Amino acid sequence: MENKLIIDEFNIMDFELHENYKMVRIINEKANFPISWLNTQGYCEYSLYLEYCQGVSTAPTREMVEGTRGHSMLEEKFKETAQPSTFEDAFELSKEEEILSREMFVIDTEDGIRGFIDEVRMTPDKIIIIDDKPGNRAYPSTINQVRAYCLAFKNMIGNDNRTIIAALRQRGTDNIFWSEEFNESNE
Repeated sequence: MENKLIIDEFNIMDFELHENYKMVRIINEKANFPISWLNTQGYCEYSLYLEYCQGVSTAPTREMVEGTRGHSMLEEKFKETAQPSTFEDAFELSKEEEILSREMFVIDTEDGIRGFIDEVRMTPDKIIIIDDKPGNRAYPSTINQVRAYCLAFKNMIGNDNRTIIAALRQRGTDNIFWSEEFNESNE
């Protein structure tokens, strides 16, 4: 298995900032929002309005600080052995051998979503999209979040016959506590 640090060449896309909503970008005349909002929406829709429309900010909770620290530690450890690669090169190589990437940026301008996938495992047979969570319970909002990552990834790769698996993993462990094949039904 090769670790690939996929270079975020999509961030150079032309976009405008939405005039009313912080973090919403206008790309090709369509609104585009962070996929992570789907998780936030699950526990407090009003917080999205307060933070991104009204500009109300709050101090990060202890859990948020720990989560950010945990993600950073995993990414730094990954970077120790990862080789820089473009998305196209890593994707092509994955048709022959297993590739692992972390914090991979995905964007879907048609469906208006973008975000960073915690971990992507690409093998010649399947692609596994993993989102790390602090607990081990699959809430509808966390399921929707990882499904959105799958949708954006699927739309980036075009016609590829490999199975895409959506998975939730308990952060800092190998415990995959929820997974499903990403298909038309849950798309």
